Amino acid sequence: MSKNLFKETILRAVLGPTNTGKTHYAMERMIAHKTGMIGFPLRLLARENYDKAVKILGKNSVALITGEEKIIPPTAKYYCCTVEAMPIEKSVSFLSVDEIQLAGDQERGHVFTDRLLNARGTEETIFLGSESIKFLIQSLLPRCKIEIRPRLSTLTYSGTKKITRLKPRSAVVTFSISEIYRIAELVRTQKGGAAVVMGSLSPRTRNSQVDLYQNGQVDFLIATDAIGMGLNLDIDHVAFASNFKFDGNIYRSLSPNEIAQIAGRAGRSSKNGTFGVIDDELMLDKKLVEMVEKHEFPSLLNICWRNSKLDFSSIKALIKSLEIPSSSKFLKRKGNALDLISLTNMSKLSVVKKNQYNKFLISLLWDICQIPDFGNIYSDRHFNLLETLFNYLIEGKIDNDWMKSQIIGLNRIDGEIETLINRIANIRTWTYITNKNNWINDFEFWQNETKIIEDKLSDELHDRLTKRFVDKKIVILAKKLNENKFLEAQVKFDGKVLVEGQEVGYLKGFDFVIGINDSDHATKILSAARKALPKEIDKRVNEFLQSSIESIKLDNKGNVFWMESIIGRMSKGIDIYSPKILLNDLEMLSLDQKNRVRDKCSISLRKKICEVLEDVIKLKELRLNEILENLNLKITSKVKAIAFNVYEELGSTSVKKIPFSLVTLNPDEKLILAKLGLRIGTEMIYLPKLLKPASIKLRSILWSVYNNAYPIQGPPETGRVGCIMDSTISSNYYYFIGYLPYKTFALRVDIAERVNVLIRQESKKGCFQIKEEMLSIAGANKEQMKEILISLNFQIVKNIKSEKDNSILIPFFDKKRNLKNKDNTQKVKKIKKSKKNLKNEFSSSKSPFEILKKLKFK
Repeated sequence: MSKNLFKETILRAVLGPTNTGKTHYAMERMIAHKTGMIGFPLRLLARENYDKAVKILGKNSVALITGEEKIIPPTAKYYCCTVEAMPIEKSVSFLSVDEIQLAGDQERGHVFTDRLLNARGTEETIFLGSESIKFLIQSLLPRCKIEIRPRLSTLTYSGTKKITRLKPRSAVVTFSISEIYRIAELVRTQKGGAAVVMGSLSPRTRNSQVDLYQNGQVDFLIATDAIGMGLNLDIDHVAFASNFKFDGNIYRSLSPNEIAQIAGRAGRSSKNGTFGVIDDELMLDKKLVEMVEKHEFPSLLNICWRNSKLDFSSIKALIKSLEIPSSSKFLKRKGNALDLISLTNMSKLSVVKKNQYNKFLISLLWDICQIPDFGNIYSDRHFNLLETLFNYLIEGKIDNDWMKSQIIGLNRIDGEIETLINRIANIRTWTYITNKNNWINDFEFWQNETKIIEDKLSDELHDRLTKRFVDKKIVILAKKLNENKFLEAQVKFDGKVLVEGQEVGYLKGFDFVIGINDSDHATKILSAARKALPKEIDKRVNEFLQSSIESIKLDNKGNVFWMESIIGRMSKGIDIYSPKILLNDLEMLSLDQKNRVRDKCSISLRKKICEVLEDVIKLKELRLNEILENLNLKITSKVKAIAFNVYEELGSTSVKKIPFSLVTLNPDEKLILAKLGLRIGTEMIYLPKLLKPASIKLRSILWSVYNNAYPIQGPPETGRVGCIMDSTISSNYYYFIGYLPYKTFALRVDIAERVNVLIRQESKKGCFQIKEEMLSIAGANKEQMKEILISLNFQIVKNIKSEKDNSILIPFFDKKRNLKNKDNTQKVKKIKKSKKNLKNEFSSSKSPFEILKKLKFK
């Protein structure tokens, strides 16, 4: 374009804060010309405005040109492009560049600066952007007329407001992915859901998330500074959750311009907006607040620049031309650009050195080095890709089979969210490559393939983000509420509660279990749901009142269940057999319904106790009159004493607690006790019928409720005749449930009696060892059996080795029993005479076996 043409074109800059209608004005000006071109800072903005232009002008008149997508009809007159992809060599009547202040950006600024200095329309050129670039435009382009546009609405600082207290239509801004996810999870829990916008999302995913917010399905947006540009959203309030960001080089605080750009998303058209922070530590100082509210910021003092007149005569000449410093103090040379770093690395390759003076190949190499790394990881993988592409292209075109092998692995939707984001970044690189038509055979096919994969991954990513950060039920129902529709609710036969077909909870017994997170919409939704519940609740109350005893269950802690739902609990009553029933809140029931349910529970519990513990309850009343009259027997005080003790301890009592010797019982008394179902053992008196699992469980519950002490593991497992004792509760517990406690082990009383009989039989032989039969009957190991034997006053001599089989023998001596076995009489005498010697022998170095041998034990 000639310098004379530069002078003839109208050159203007329309500057101002966000929400001033600058982009809309530029689109109108372009359409007013015969031909035109606008460069946008983002691919999604280029696409958005392309779609708008197509609606007005038709698809044959408008072209879309980005690094990753090209739609260029033969008759196109208007071009919507990304700034980097603008075909500035094409002559158009009107040309505009949006967000021109990005010329100061460290990464992309040099491209915007090049457009500011070199891109012109033949009739009119307009630059759009922030007022912060006004000084530099005046300095670099003195002929440019500057128009300042005021914001259409006011922007006000509202101070600190916690995330949980934010009102609907708010955006929360932070700058790390982990923080975005954390905040989005919190908002989902507290508010029902949020849309997520990050720079790493593909344009399609970003648009889908924005639509989620814009159409009212969610009322909150969690984003990075990606919302600060090009997204026209209905945001009322912007809340900063962080004021630090990583700019590609260092972590730094946000500049006033950046804060204003982001905060300016609040309030659109004539609707006012507010901005603030979520924590007092992030409070903005008064001077900064005043700058943002009045849109008055320090001017940019310089912008990034790189020489655009490149020398392709050699590799060195190209690098040198890229590193030429600017002659203007307002232009700062761009350094450490990825394309220049890639070029420097590639220049070291032998194939490049061989062709270092080939202008065509050097130009090709530079095009390859400009392939973007959308993952922003600057890894060897990216440089290896560039090297492989160069090797193919110097021979002709990219090999289809190799390209297929690279792309096919990206056509997968498995993995976590971060995995999908990485795949999208990689496929976007391939989308860029396939849009280089002269690099590829059948480029239209590959462009379509990469687009299909990118769209597929983007849609999956949108679904994943939505599932993770949005309560879908709230979304659907909120939409109904926004349409001012009456919400219909119903209760399904399985207890599920539906509102407009969406499950919002379920009935569990008499309780309504809410199945949606608390949010601004939840109250209205649950209000609609509760209107459908009274009829079902009344039906359930009637079912409960007519139900059998078996339908009411108890757990080990005395909780009362109906339909697998806890409706109340047992509490201490006047005696161990008469617990009270305390109902849960049961807020869905009326007072009358609660009273009837409690009465039903009390009656059912009493019946259950009477049925399961019938044999012990009759001991209190001694209901044997008819039988005793026929046998001409009378109940004595001894019988009453035994019956009373067994009754008081729920069906079993220790012999030691009887205030008289059992040997004094006469035959008639023994007969009466037998008729009462009682069995008298050496250690315990008990009712065998109350040793069934159901009886033991109920006895355990009654004792626990009455004593407010609950064993950690509950009663012994069904079928277990022995158990490890719970050290956290009294050993009395085991007597009351029909078990005989030892030190750390307890045996069911009937089994304890059997084991005792076996032990006594073995002890008649004098020295004896633990037999497998003992262990089998007791369900115990040897250590537990030792406890039992010690409690029976047997003494233990350990580690006596058998001369025959080297097995461990455990001899026992019964201290109480008076042995009358003739074969053992002499041995007992020797033991008594040698008591003192025995102590000495045990303290000597002799083995226990030698001691016993000396004492002539077999």
